[in-house]
Amino acid sequence: MNLDVVALELYTVRDETARDFVGTIRRVAAMGYQAVEFAGYGGLSAAEMRQLLAETGLKVAATHVGLAALEQDSAKEIAYCQEIGCSYLVMPWLAPDLRTPEFIRSLAPRMNAWGQQCRAAGITFGYHNHDFEFKQHEGKYLLDHLLDETDPNLVSLELDVYWVAYAGVDPSDYLRKHAGRVPIVHLKDMAPDRTFTEVGDGTLGLEQVTRVAKESGTRWFIVENDAPKMPSLESAQRSLENLRQMSV
Repeated sequence: MNLDVVALELYTVRDETARDFVGTIRRVAAMGYQAVEFAGYGGLSAAEMRQLLAETGLKVAATHVGLAALEQDSAKEIAYCQEIGCSYLVMPWLAPDLRTPEFIRSLAPRMNAWGQQCRAAGITFGYHNHDFEFKQHEGKYLLDHLLDETDPNLVSLELDVYWVAYAGVDPSDYLRKHAGRVPIVHLKDMAPDRTFTEVGDGTLGLEQVTRVAKESGTRWFIVENDAPKMPSLESAQRSLENLRQMSV
């Protein structure tokens, strides 16, 4: 696989970044990742982050910014993205008490507004799914309600294939259904007991998923393991080594 389009979601190594953010970024670059997706900035200013990225040669595939931060100061979050050269700003999740059809309906116009703000700054706004969005409501998945009620020119989807499969939906089918609207895919694999495992070591058939994603217009593939059973940096390394062997 072309590793120029592969990034590591730093949530995977959050135990390491909590101890030594800068050192961990350097180690991620040294193991061969070409890019990262941020899940927090380790207290670094945008100027400091830009300098670290220049030092390591890492690109920024995307960043995760929570709902509360967007509501508090979306302009600040967008400005940080601009300064570090980040093209995708993604809302990563909704708290359990917000996972209702009513809240999702009320969220759609706000997402359109953030998407408009992002587009004006040369950034694409997106939403990252878990499994709850695949609950049915009025004959459709909650995620499809959200996608239908947001402007595809303003709100994209970062599809997490593990959570799609966990919900009992075929990731390849869902990618085909929303071709052109999924610029980023979270590559996560599933062990036989349905827990997380390293990319390429699990049951999801990620070569096919990756092939379909490319055909559907995906630009970035983000490696993630929410709960590695081995040391997190070793997990990130193993996933990258497995991707190197994929014939896609």
